[in-house]
Amino acid sequence: MRSKFHQLAKQFKYLLRQPDQLAATNLQQLEAGTIDKNTFYDNLTFEIIKRVLRPKSICVDVGCNYGEILKVMIEAAPQGKFYAFEPLPDLYKWLTEHFEHHYPGQNIHIYDVGLSDQPGKKSFNYVIDDPALSGFTKRDYFGVAHQDQQITVKIARLDQIVSIAEKIDLIKIDVEGAELEVLRGSVNIIKRWQPVIVFEHGWGAANVYGTEPEDIYDLLCGDCGLGISTLENWLSNRNPMSRQDFHHQFHHGKNYFFIAHPARKFGLWY
Repeated sequence: MRSKFHQLAKQFKYLLRQPDQLAATNLQQLEAGTIDKNTFYDNLTFEIIKRVLRPKSICVDVGCNYGEILKVMIEAAPQGKFYAFEPLPDLYKWLTEHFEHHYPGQNIHIYDVGLSDQPGKKSFNYVIDDPALSGFTKRDYFGVAHQDQQITVKIARLDQIVSIAEKIDLIKIDVEGAELEVLRGSVNIIKRWQPVIVFEHGWGAANVYGTEPEDIYDLLCGDCGLGISTLENWLSNRNPMSRQDFHHQFHHGKNYFFIAHPARKFGLWY
């Protein structure tokens, strides 16, 4: 009986780890050039949000921009609570007006704050013609000319704003290289609740801050007990990557969006 149970469990795990159809289809489209890499990541992130969230989930969107990810969070958790952070004044104003108008009555809290590992104020590089590239430090534009200027923004730790008593289910971080600062300022929440974290970490941005993938891996996996996977591997229930794998992904430009996730029961990963 015991051997039969283990055989069935092994078959179950094998089936779960087959390529996810949505991830496989998007990967084929990426390789064929019919979608770009940002669209690939967006599509997989939307699917992750739908699978992770429950109707009353609590979510955090760091680097909210125009709120495309926040909208998907709200749709997936219609009775949930949402914290969004966008330090650029014009975008913050647009976000507050848009979500008050289109999502009345929703439990949405938008802050004109840049998340970091300490409170105060900080210089911020505002890329006027492409705000999504803005961040605390000027990132690599890879040969493209952009108009930017330095502004000063408020900064805070997520641990200061969100109560440790609130069970955070999902965090999205897209901050053009400052993700280590954000994670350090969120470490109490991450350790306490082990949320799923979808985050950007790529060459051209993180390295400008002197951040290495090992810094991210050691904090999330070593200190907080999470695993790190590519988005498509998580969707296909494959095992998380090693520290060396994550190093390779970063330095060889294989991927620049990843997911940190807690352990699943039965030897699988969530």
